[in-house]
Amino acid sequence: MGVNLSGLVEPVTAELSELEGKSIAIDAYNTIYQFLSIIRQPDGAPLCDRNGRVTSHLSGILYRTSNLIAQGIEPTFVFDGKPHELKLSVLADRKERREKAAAEWEMAVEEGDLKKAFSKAQQTSKMTPEIRESAKELIGYLGIPTVNAPSDGEAQAAYMCSNGDVWASASQDYDSILYGTPNLVRNMTITGRRKVPGRDQYKDVKTEIISTNGFLDTLGVTREQLVDVCLLIGTDFNTGITGIGPKKGLKLIKDHGDLEHVFSHLSIEIPFYQEIRDIFLNSKYTENYSTAPAEIDREAVIKMLKEYDFSQERVESTLDKIDASRKSMKSKKRQRSLDSWF
Repeated sequence: MGVNLSGLVEPVTAELSELEGKSIAIDAYNTIYQFLSIIRQPDGAPLCDRNGRVTSHLSGILYRTSNLIAQGIEPTFVFDGKPHELKLSVLADRKERREKAAAEWEMAVEEGDLKKAFSKAQQTSKMTPEIRESAKELIGYLGIPTVNAPSDGEAQAAYMCSNGDVWASASQDYDSILYGTPNLVRNMTITGRRKVPGRDQYKDVKTEIISTNGFLDTLGVTREQLVDVCLLIGTDFNTGITGIGPKKGLKLIKDHGDLEHVFSHLSIEIPFYQEIRDIFLNSKYTENYSTAPAEIDREAVIKMLKEYDFSQERVESTLDKIDASRKSMKSKKRQRSLDSWF
């Protein structure tokens, strides 16, 4: 779920075409969950092959990633490693909510309430070993780089961005800002008309770009202080303080400077707060990565996706689109390089 900064952030909306020529590190788990949540049948059931294997994530990876590459964007997928022990209770709560939603989905299907069924089904998405490994397999065959983070994928993506190896991190969560990414891109793989969860309403979803330095300047705080704000309102590692939302948390930190002084003023405490601070400010990362795309293994992609009941004709058409887009970008880069000599 990540931290809730929606009440403080004023992102800049952009068209995907404005990201042409940029490389972006994508939070793989976050994005795959989006595919699993959105790409479903009318009753909310995930897309599956004839053997009952889920294919929603594969469809998203193939078709939506090809759209990014067609816009001149080169993605790198960053996968989570071992979760921090302080996150385990959050993960347990999520599992409990998924199980409850699954029961409510089945009941809604039996009652013929497809709107409710679809809404509940979206809350049941989970990352199984088969989904994770098949996602990695397809991404690799497509020639898209993958990085295995030692812990949180968003922390690794932020590190890659701060190193200048990619232009931005892409995630639906705002945690990337706490981890220190210079630029965060949201809604990159889910643009278009989308249903509002839990409501019979639709909205146009646009790509959003957030500059961390600009955001911090607007709020009038440092990154360290923003981490303290988020500890007050709740993160994936703590529940936060009841009655404190983003705006109140921001005011408290601006008025008192840091958590310790807020604790003293309100006579409150957050267990393990220093350890949680350290998770965001001094995360673990790996230097063992590359963001250079490789050639598509067409034969492997087609063979794999045919086994999952994908249309070979449509798959080949999508691969042609990726090849053509990459060739076009290479040509543009060569032209820019030549122009720089004159």
